[in-house]
Amino acid sequence: MDLYCAFIVVRIAQAAKSGSHPYPPQTQARENHTMKKLNAAALTGVALALAGMSNASHAQSSVTLYGIIDAGITWVNNTGGSHVVKFDDGISYGNRFGIKGTEDLGGGLQAVFVLESGFHLGNGQLGFGSALFGRQAYVGLKNQWGTLSFGNQLDMTEEMVYLYNISAWGSGYAIHQGDFDRFNGDRLPNSVKFLSNEFAGFMFGGMYSFGNVAGDFHQDSAWSVGAHYANGPFTMGAAYTQLNNPHGIYAFDPYAMLGVHTFLGQQTVTVDPATGARTDLFSSNPFPVDKQGTFGVGSSYAIGDVTLMGNFTYTTIKGLGVTSHMKVGEGGASWQVTPAFSVIGGYQYTNFEGHHWNQGSLGAHYLLSKRTDVYISGDYLKASSGVDAVIGYSFTPSTTTTQADVRIGMRHSF
Repeated sequence: MDLYCAFIVVRIAQAAKSGSHPYPPQTQARENHTMKKLNAAALTGVALALAGMSNASHAQSSVTLYGIIDAGITWVNNTGGSHVVKFDDGISYGNRFGIKGTEDLGGGLQAVFVLESGFHLGNGQLGFGSALFGRQAYVGLKNQWGTLSFGNQLDMTEEMVYLYNISAWGSGYAIHQGDFDRFNGDRLPNSVKFLSNEFAGFMFGGMYSFGNVAGDFHQDSAWSVGAHYANGPFTMGAAYTQLNNPHGIYAFDPYAMLGVHTFLGQQTVTVDPATGARTDLFSSNPFPVDKQGTFGVGSSYAIGDVTLMGNFTYTTIKGLGVTSHMKVGEGGASWQVTPAFSVIGGYQYTNFEGHHWNQGSLGAHYLLSKRTDVYISGDYLKASSGVDAVIGYSFTPSTTTTQADVRIGMRHSF
């Protein structure tokens, strides 16, 4: 019985219950008995119809609500010349609320979708430029070979290599310097993406992001390819992502992101000689980038309760007639001390435009349940002379070549 039929039966039952019969008064007594039978039959029919629709819906499709909520307190020794103790959220994992679903189309084909919002727990505001579904938003088709999808989607650096950013698993602040290599889990809007299923431990993918600029197919476009392999305790991934004319939330603010005083041969900040106060020039003098291309490779190997991880990224940035290269190497390990308690540590070295950065990170996580954990983490960054240290593009740059932080927090998933 379909929904329309169920609706008609309900309406008949309602009429029977209200006594609004289309018959003369002398026949109502006889019809009341008939209508009572019809009322009972109608309710039974509705129940069966709804049960049938529920079972069919359950068999053919599913919709899941999910999310992660992270919050805590962070101390930083130097942000713009002063220490700070602050509430911060979405650090160990980015705060999110999402809806995902599938529909069985038959023959092994499924329709899939994901709508995922990022938000700031401290004030309830949306992240990602206040986009409603800034973290992910896509619809696609999936079969035995893989998934073809359309929308605002994670790039292949995220899909294949991001998981080897071991320092960030220990401390959420410990992404690679400035996120120039897109190791912080970035997206490509207006994209068409194919991600294969896993075959004998191997998977691959590729995507293209349309710039949507009339008369210039190249402007504001991007593309990304990658592959991953897993075999027992060993895993390895590699990816390349290129952005043409990155802007908006992917624009480069070199001083805020890296603490450098020059970028592509241009000054990024002014320093007051009397007070030492810094003025970031990005807002009045943006730094146009023609191309940002990053190759990344990472690997892990598990030995009992210890997993070793490492990665290397090479990023090329072209703009203002200048080409610069950033190289990042990282290594570390996670130790599952008990089923509930783990310790994670990492070290990363960065080289860019004659400057270098050394950063160590350490974190400890304790599971209160399968969905809730508490943690403590810390980072220490030492930059070369002429750089104002800033950890992970997370704080105001220090007024010295060092910066340190300590954080305690909790995370809940649903």
